[in-house]
Amino acid sequence: MSLYWIVAAILLPILGGALTPVLPFRSRKGMLLYLEALTLAASAIVLSLLAHGTTGTLHLVYFVRGLSISFRIDGLAMLFAGLVSILWPFAMLYSFEYMEHEGHEKIFFMFYSMTYGVTLGVAFASDMLSMYLFYELLTLVTVPLILHTLVREAILAVRQYLYMSLGGAAFALIAIVFLMVYGETLEFTLGGVLNPAVIGGETNLLLFVYLLAFFGFGVKAAIFPMSAWLPQAGVAPTPVTALLHAVAVVKAGVFAILRLTYYSFGAEFLKGTWVQPIVMGFAMFTIVYGCSRAVKEQHIKRRLAYSTVSNLSYIILGASMMTPGGLVGAMAHMICHAFMKIGSFLCAGAIMHQTDKKYIYELNGFGRKMPVVFGCFTVSALGLMGVPGLAGFISKWNLAKAAVESENVMAYFGVGCLLISALLTAIYMMSIVIRAFFPGREFDAQSIEGVKDPGWKMCFPLVCFAAAVISIGMCSDPLISFLQDIAAGRY
Repeated sequence: MSLYWIVAAILLPILGGALTPVLPFRSRKGMLLYLEALTLAASAIVLSLLAHGTTGTLHLVYFVRGLSISFRIDGLAMLFAGLVSILWPFAMLYSFEYMEHEGHEKIFFMFYSMTYGVTLGVAFASDMLSMYLFYELLTLVTVPLILHTLVREAILAVRQYLYMSLGGAAFALIAIVFLMVYGETLEFTLGGVLNPAVIGGETNLLLFVYLLAFFGFGVKAAIFPMSAWLPQAGVAPTPVTALLHAVAVVKAGVFAILRLTYYSFGAEFLKGTWVQPIVMGFAMFTIVYGCSRAVKEQHIKRRLAYSTVSNLSYIILGASMMTPGGLVGAMAHMICHAFMKIGSFLCAGAIMHQTDKKYIYELNGFGRKMPVVFGCFTVSALGLMGVPGLAGFISKWNLAKAAVESENVMAYFGVGCLLISALLTAIYMMSIVIRAFFPGREFDAQSIEGVKDPGWKMCFPLVCFAAAVISIGMCSDPLISFLQDIAAGRY
């Protein structure tokens, strides 16, 4: 297929979304059909590109000194773009019923669709400059989504999100400048692009620059101490927080860290230096910190947000091992976490939509009235715990395996953090499930009369995500083989 189809996939949801407020739809149904068709068309283009493959790099816009906005499909791009293109149509369908009474729908769906295109731009970027451009655009197009309700909490959340995201991006920009000076190219190349003949005695300086960029991109990846924005962003409508926490923003953060570590600076350059224990230490601390905060939190969306903080650092832990096995484990959890977390978040949104309940202690007995929602939530919960046979076990197993094979003492402590996290995850996820299905003797069944599952537009995506969590767990060999090929540079 022509490389220009990449541009079509990116621009279709951006331009189509931008037209949403001005198109003369005769009814709400017409608008929803248009939006779903737009999303499906973009996803069809992406999946067709991934299936048929492309070769070479498309240089769309040239700047000075050979700098350009360029796109290419390599293994990591296939992973991220494929993940986004599969999840987004389901999330869009879910949002139709959820947003029916939220107000300002056209503005919401405009930015919701545009975010899809921008995320694809991050995925398909062939070099650090192109990725940085779309990475910054991702911040800007998601601000109105977080701000949608216009309540005081949303305004405060947006301020924090902007300050931290733009500040972090400034650190990442420093890395681009140094890669231009000390690297052979800005193109993503597995193994790194640094030129040993130019580095000379500046190794420690470059390591420090890597550390700055790591924490810069780490803002969106919610690594401690830059994780505070993520729970606060939960004030946004659930279709937004689901994509913020599972697909678009946070995954763009960990995706950028994988690009920075393995495709720009290079694992061989970083491995064994003073930088490695620092980034690994922050990842391990964040894993335990996020789980600990989740156990304490009673607001259901904020509890899931702290869970995301923890799980994102699973991916960063894999990246910090700086081995092919670590990269495989990181990519595996990037996929598995996306399905588990978007499923659990959309279940939480369905609960809030149907009952107006936001706190866990209010959910007594709801599992009996909402069997589809809580059944799917239970599958996601068990997956996040790492129960064998489900997706979460596959990714955690590969992370632990990579840690042992790395022969890095700190990585062994990482396995301990994974075990602690599994225990805490069981506590904060299963406490919701048990309360919903087994409310106790003093429970008054009449208090939840009228509670029921939502309509098919919300239930269908939940069932699909739960099925995916089970399917990945039961049939993981092709996926792991594909990820090993990516780590070996065969894509």
